[in-house]
Amino acid sequence: MKKITLALITIAMAFIGTKASAQGKYGADSAECIKYLSYYVEYYKNKNYEEALPNWRKAYSLCPPTARENMLIQGSSLMQKEIAKAKDPALRKARIDTLLTLQDQRAATYPKSKVTALNNKGLYIAQYVKDNQFIYDEFGKIIAENGDKTKPNLFLLELNAAIELYKADKLGAEDVINCYQKSIGLLEQIGDSEEIAKAKSDLEGLFIGSQVASCDNLIALFTPRYEAAPEDMNLVTNIVKMLGSTEGCQNNDLFLKAVTKMHSNQPSASSAYYLYKLHSSKGNAETAVKYLEEALASEDLDASKAADYQLELATYCVKNNMNGKAFEAAKKAAEMSPANQGKAYYLIGTIWGSARCGGNEVTSRANYWVAIDYLQKAKAADESLTNDCNKLIGAYSVYFPQKAEAFMYDVVDGQSYTVNCGGMHATTTVRTQK
Repeated sequence: MKKITLALITIAMAFIGTKASAQGKYGADSAECIKYLSYYVEYYKNKNYEEALPNWRKAYSLCPPTARENMLIQGSSLMQKEIAKAKDPALRKARIDTLLTLQDQRAATYPKSKVTALNNKGLYIAQYVKDNQFIYDEFGKIIAENGDKTKPNLFLLELNAAIELYKADKLGAEDVINCYQKSIGLLEQIGDSEEIAKAKSDLEGLFIGSQVASCDNLIALFTPRYEAAPEDMNLVTNIVKMLGSTEGCQNNDLFLKAVTKMHSNQPSASSAYYLYKLHSSKGNAETAVKYLEEALASEDLDASKAADYQLELATYCVKNNMNGKAFEAAKKAAEMSPANQGKAYYLIGTIWGSARCGGNEVTSRANYWVAIDYLQKAKAADESLTNDCNKLIGAYSVYFPQKAEAFMYDVVDGQSYTVNCGGMHATTTVRTQK
């Protein structure tokens, strides 16, 4: 013990020699400050925390935070040990307050350590504090200071506190939604590491599970914002992201307006296709077709997807009684992709088979010849369509004109025949019923 005491006195005397130059750093009573710093450090190094604690407390009471950063760091370790031992709630709370104050002092005194100190404060709050209002308020301050340097798990803890306050009617849905958006935005700024991806996934899961972001809440929140600033693309992007990720919240005017605004600002094949889907779900057939054709005309659309879109356009037009447009789209689909030829030809066959062509006994039935031509091509291109094609071929064949009727119009079996019907044109071969 004498050796330790002598060593401490020697160190203290060495520090006293620097009193004049270190007056500001060590406070008004620099000699006492330095002495107790030396005492507690010696005990701390030897892991004698019981003796280190009272000497640290004395140093902390005498020394300003500028005296030594380690006084704040090591003091935090000592406080954690004391918190673990505290049985009295008031004493435990006082020690937690001291621990958090140490982080604030470190952040304010040592700028290079500010981010670390505030992140540590957040972790300590999460570990020791159960008051959701305190957690929410303090995490808000920490995240505001640290921004995208905030530890990812702090975002989750802040949002959880916000959700609990919402459930207790102490926070509005808008506050929770804003908290979530802020956190997701900052996480996206941090990067795309595995840790960040998990944090985002956890955050999204927590938010969706909370059911705070009901479609009604989102529409009530964003509608006045959009009406006030329809050209704010950050807002528009948020609306699309939030409503787009909420189940059943895409079939409303706000979402449609936001997606349309985003597309007009940055048109792409994907946004045009999305608008086609939105308008088709609303029964706006002509507008839906316009956007699907716009998607097909986009330079950023790859060939494979373009062929699929072309077939989808043909199918959609058939369903909406646009047979002329459907016929042209299906022909292009067959030309663009061998894989789609069977389906495209089958579709063309049904288009011709359902056409209503006027005129005499031949011209009014000639469309069935063309229909069967394409159904034959369809099953040749795709064997899986054989049964469906054969059923339609059998059904359409009964509508061939009688041989005698055809003869009256100078039309005979095997003859080449050009059919014009409903804006469609095709050359086929005459077939009659015997």
